[in-house]
Amino acid sequence: MTGRVAGKKALITGAAQGLGAAQAWMLAREGAQVLLADINAVGAAAQAAAINAELGAGTAFSAALDVTQEDQWIDVVDYASEAMGGLSVLVNNAGVGVRGNIETCTLAEWHRGFAINVDSVFLGCQKALPLMRDHQPGSIINISSIAGLIASDTMPGYNASKAAVWMLSKSVALYCAKMGWDIRSNSVHPTFVDTPILDGIAASSGHPKDVVMSKLARQIPLKRVGVPDDIANGVLYLASDESRFMTGAELKLDGGISAM
Repeated sequence: MTGRVAGKKALITGAAQGLGAAQAWMLAREGAQVLLADINAVGAAAQAAAINAELGAGTAFSAALDVTQEDQWIDVVDYASEAMGGLSVLVNNAGVGVRGNIETCTLAEWHRGFAINVDSVFLGCQKALPLMRDHQPGSIINISSIAGLIASDTMPGYNASKAAVWMLSKSVALYCAKMGWDIRSNSVHPTFVDTPILDGIAASSGHPKDVVMSKLARQIPLKRVGVPDDIANGVLYLASDESRFMTGAELKLDGGISAM
């Protein structure tokens, strides 16, 4: 099946690399126009140029976006209206890890994690909804983590921020339904995925990446680390009209971890 999101107009944050880039490519190949937003404007522009080279001019656009800044969100939503003629899909993908356990995590790291992981989702939903109302049906897809559902003693800041994304997604879903809008809101909960973030984890561990990957895979019932398209496929489903009856839900893409 092709063209699963034909005619959709999607904004993806954190789209310069990793999960966000994979989501943008997946949606574009299935017929959507995509706006790739990232604080790394050069990387986002390069991805958009590559998409256009493969799929045709006007398929992809890019914009600089610091997801913690309200004024930049206003600007990027305005640009979505100008460049694509509207907005029907919002993927709040940008996020960071938060270092430290409850004793070693600094207040500055805690605040930074919540600003990027949670404030960004709040701002994205708030600023995008007025435009999405004019282009229904719509879908808001918030990238949380399995760490938002299952706690660890080593990452209170990450656990708490990703859990906040989970609940915020539900609140937005209920609000849109109450208002009578055909706009859905769901959260996605990946486990370990092979992205540049894992490269950083491997580098900081002092072990070769294949050793780190093997250790992570042993924690997953399916015995492998995910790849970006594993998550992008879930985003594609939520962006498409195939999921018109799904809202306020969580999509676990965790290789079975949450079943243990």
